[in-house]
Amino acid sequence: MLSQLLADHVLLHRALGFKFRTQGSLLRNFVAFAESRDEQVVTTATVREWALQAPSREQRRNRLLTVRRFALSLRAEDPRHEVPAVDLFGSASYKRRTPYIYSPVEIQRLIDVARQLGPDGSIRPLTYATMFGLIAATGMRVSEALAMRLPDVTSDGLIIARTKFKKSRQLPLHPTTRRALDRYLATRLKAASPSDALFISHQGTPPAYPTVITVFLQVIRSIGLRGAAGTPGPRIHDLRHTFAVRSLESCAHDSELVARHITALSTYLGHAHVTDTYWYLEVTPELMAHMAAASEAFHSGVSR
Repeated sequence: MLSQLLADHVLLHRALGFKFRTQGSLLRNFVAFAESRDEQVVTTATVREWALQAPSREQRRNRLLTVRRFALSLRAEDPRHEVPAVDLFGSASYKRRTPYIYSPVEIQRLIDVARQLGPDGSIRPLTYATMFGLIAATGMRVSEALAMRLPDVTSDGLIIARTKFKKSRQLPLHPTTRRALDRYLATRLKAASPSDALFISHQGTPPAYPTVITVFLQVIRSIGLRGAAGTPGPRIHDLRHTFAVRSLESCAHDSELVARHITALSTYLGHAHVTDTYWYLEVTPELMAHMAAASEAFHSGVSR
């Protein structure tokens, strides 16, 4: 019963335009847990027991809220379903994770080590070196890189057609980035593959998202930027943060230019609102120096 209710729930959300991948995966896990106990309705006790299996407080709360939304929709038609309290595990205390801003040297090391991946003679090392470099040079999302197809590479730049907010955009490329991409394409176009995906593995198929994250962690640990599994450290998503911050650094000396640049950066990153771009910005020594100089000039009555 719960399996069918979940199938209908997922179908409804996807019909409304939601990808519903992560939520769907969590809910399938919960439903399997509940049905293994021969339960046909959602109960608070089962939700709590299942959620407590998550390794961290944040993940337990995410499990709770995901099932709670599912239970709310089910209870609208069947009052037997219990809706667990939103504070079942206490009140939320979300803290923004401080992004890691990579230095140019660290990004180059990341790419160099990716080039050394195996198997020897395969496209795999070139795939990951180019993918990591392209993400760093454009700030694109990992999902966007994986969704790119060969026709998306044009003489005017990259066409990002499969975006988070279903809005296509074009990304002009720096000449050095374009040359690196062209070197990859020279090998990619010769590779045997049933797919037209831009990035493929040595098996000729597009790598899955979890596989990319696993490879990235392998590489980032090998250059000493992360510790053992389970320890925090730089993420692949921080390459996107780094791109945003370095872009702002390039014009931080001119306040009017910054205002125009933020709007352009928001479009380039594919954000729905410019306020979303602010989330990606992090203070760096260079930005702090510009801010201090601007503040001093303001108090001295000098416009910058």
